[in-house]
Amino acid sequence: MNFRLFELISPLQRYINKIWAFENNGPLPNDDMKLIVPNGRLLLLLPFQNGLIGKKEREVYVAKQHKIALAGISNSPSVVDSEREGPTGTIGVEINPIGAYRFFHLRLGDIKNELNDLTDLLGKSTGDIERKMANANDVEDKVRILQHFMHSLLIQEEQDLLFEYCIRQIEDTKGGIKVGELEEDTGYSSRWLNMKFQERLGMSPKNLSTIVRFQQYYQALLANKTGFITRKTFYDHYYDESHFIKEFKKFTGYSPSTLMQSNNHFGRMFYER
Repeated sequence: MNFRLFELISPLQRYINKIWAFENNGPLPNDDMKLIVPNGRLLLLLPFQNGLIGKKEREVYVAKQHKIALAGISNSPSVVDSEREGPTGTIGVEINPIGAYRFFHLRLGDIKNELNDLTDLLGKSTGDIERKMANANDVEDKVRILQHFMHSLLIQEEQDLLFEYCIRQIEDTKGGIKVGELEEDTGYSSRWLNMKFQERLGMSPKNLSTIVRFQQYYQALLANKTGFITRKTFYDHYYDESHFIKEFKKFTGYSPSTLMQSNNHFGRMFYER
């Protein structure tokens, strides 16, 4: 399996976490969990070789080859797989919570936990970009076309300074800030902030905080399994070990000990860089 990261053009660097391409000579391996967990970002997908199937709870979603799909922000794990036999190749654009509303001019709460064709959300103009990328000779050209398309979406939306301030506070405190503190900082009620977040991101500030908090410990587990359990640093942000395990299972579907013993090489690639 080959996983590559691409350099972002400067206008996108604040709003996109990373652009990657995943390629494999065959379908995704059967002995891998292929587990993708919530990370507080939206994900734009372009399968350029083979399609992808995503299973989330009781729903099944398909990202078709040469079609751009948008995965709304998620609060539950997904399992992905190749749509059919044969080589697999996909480009992914991970969009920061601070940048999602700048690209997509719709109420993002309406697509939470969903995967939609971008043409259904933005209209037929997306089809022109899909055709250009399908005809591009290599992955680098496809990424270049996609970045310029994202830039064209970005410049259409005005900046929401208050919303972006709240996002930065959540990220800077690693999910530790309380909604009450955001109320005091901004002068707006929790109800108003929740409505703002549902529109601009797709989930409440409290839910985003829990995902940001979870992610730092999920990545710590991936980086050092033995040290993670021994040091128990998660006590800094959770009431006790049972609270941590409950929230961990909510976002992964497994306890930390079970996940540590499982093969999830595919899923790990997206969080180890």
